[in-house]
Amino acid sequence: MFISNAFAQAPAAAPAAGSSLMSLLPLVLMFVVLYFVMIRPQQKRQKEHRAMIDALAKGDEVVTGGGLLGKVTKVGETYISIELATGVEAQCQRSSIVQVLPKGTIK
Repeated sequence: MFISNAFAQAPAAAPAAGSSLMSLLPLVLMFVVLYFVMIRPQQKRQKEHRAMIDALAKGDEVVTGGGLLGKVTKVGETYISIELATGVEAQCQRSSIVQVLPKGTIK
């Protein structure tokens, strides 16, 4: 005969309670690392951006998300007016402001 006899294995013993806890440990450690590497810094950036948006005032020089540089002329609750050049104004949402520049940057 070419095929040898196959024998069934004996059932394995039930895993101990400690080994199931040890199998969850890498998953928990990965979540903790993910929190400190990705989630926490993102929340910090969002908080800083929200504080910057709330502190916008008339006369601030800003950069929008589209890359436009301008000086804030009017501040509303959801929209602001930006003077891009002499006599040229545009309205944009407050949340589209990416950065507030130091005074005198735009000439």
